[in-house]
Parts: sequence; structure tokens; C-alpha cells
Amino acid sequence: MNTFASGVKHSYYGKGDVVVYRLNRDGKTPAGQCPVFGANVLMLIYGDAFLPTYITGDNTGLIATDSMKNFIQRETMNFNGYDLESFGRFLAEKFMPKYPQAAGIQISINEVPYDGIVDGSIAFTPTGPERANSRIEIGRNGAGLKLIELTSGIHGFRLLRLGGSAFHGFVRDEYTTLPDITNRPLHMWLDLEWTYGTPAAGYSEGAITAMVRRMVHEVFHGFESGSIQQVIHQLGTKMLADIPAIEQIHLEANNRTWDTVAEQGDLLGVFTDPRPPYGCLGLTMKR
Repeated sequence: MNTFASGVKHSYYGKGDVVVYRLNRDGKTPAGQCPVFGANVLMLIYGDAFLPTYITGDNTGLIATDSMKNFIQRETMNFNGYDLESFGRFLAEKFMPKYPQAAGIQISINEVPYDGIVDGSIAFTPTGPERANSRIEIGRNGAGLKLIELTSGIHGFRLLRLGGSAFHGFVRDEYTTLPDITNRPLHMWLDLEWTYGTPAAGYSEGAITAMVRRMVHEVFHGFESGSIQQVIHQLGTKMLADIPAIEQIHLEANNRTWDTVAEQGDLLGVFTDPRPPYGCLGLTMKR
């Protein structure tokens, strides 16, 4: 289900899984950027002008979702940036003036990441599993447009720590079977989303997303914890302290710690994928 920062909509529609790859093959890609810009786009629009389609089947004012797909893919040629936030704004600000019957638009983008092989000049390979994402909503403001929402995030971290993670001292009753653990191999998944203090702060050419990605790795590597909750609190605290542009951060982690097959103390172990039930832990922190 899709939701909108501007409130509940009586109707909306659009096109999803619109995949584009813009390849800069001129050898002039700016330092720190990748010649392969890959994105998976969901475009949703809303407004009273589209109600007749739902009520009477009258499509007079309707913009076909196939046209939306073509718009996204063809206009990507005219986008000169490299970050998802600017891409979403570019598409929204070009779409809304062209189709005045739309009262508002929401564009959600997930990166399709690639990284260079050797020197990154000619050969590339998919990366991940984590993927950056961005969501923007723009509505009308008289004759102009107004920014309603801009969020960024990274979903899909898969993080493994060989030791230095504990979990003990929790409530024990007739339902408790989990032993106290002082030095487990921790396998966790992590998703993050954040908002900005000012709209302009969100357009960093990908620098903020790159900083967050590094922080996740550094905190997970360097912090010995008593719980996954403590890990994500440590990460959120560092993000707010070190990245002034971020106003609010939401973190959600899954405990996907592997099941033990056999161990020789803390020195050697064989593990397997865990059973389907998993722990889910969320935290929102605001400046």
C-alpha cells in the first residue's frame, strides 16, 4: 500500500518498476560518480480530474501509465545528475507543468547499483545487496509547485559480525527457551530512511547517502553491543551528530542470526540459515 505525506488520497495511480540505465560512455564522468546510473522508478499521481475514470470509465483527462513509462525513460536522457534526489525532482518538475490535471505527484526511486571493475573506465559489475532510495512528493501551490516531502534511505544491508555481540539479562518465564549469550556471531539486516531539516539539504549529489553507508559499516565493525537495539541507537546517534542536514532518522533491523550446527567454543563454528521467524526492531530519532 502506498501512502502520501500530504494525506490520504481518495484515488491515485501510476507506473511502477520503470527501469532505466543511463550510460555515460564519453569518459568524462565526474570524480566519485559512476558512469552507470541505474534506477527503478515508481511514479504516482493524484487529483480530482482522474475521478471520472473510476466512476464512469471516462478517460478524457487520463494520462496513460504507458505514457508515464515513456516519459521517465526518455527524459532520463536529459537528466545530467547522478543522485536519486535530484533525479526525482527533475522528473516531477518536468511532469507537473506538462499535465496540469495532476494535483500532485509522488516519485519513489530505488538505485540499481553498479561499481567499476579495475579502474572503472569500461567494465562494471552489479553491487549491493543494499540499495539507496529516495521519495519525493510535489503538489501545486497556486501557479507554482511546492515540495511536500523529500526522504532518502538505504534498504537491504546484510551485516555479519564474528563476535562482540551479546544478548542476556532479558525477561525469563515459562515461555523462555533462549539462553544468555555473551559472544555471538551476529547476522542482521538493516533498512534506514531519513528526512532533512531543509529541502535544499537533501540535494548533496549523493554525498549524504555515501556518508551514511560508511557510517553503517564503521559502527557495525567498531561497536561491541549488548543488543541489536543498542547497535541501531548507536548508529542513529552518530548520524544525527555527524550529518547536520539530517533532521530525523528511522532505522529498522531484523535479527537474522544464523542457527548453530556445531561449535568449538568461540574459536570455530558451523552455522546455517535461521528458521523463518525473525526479530524485528525499529527506532526513530529526531534532532
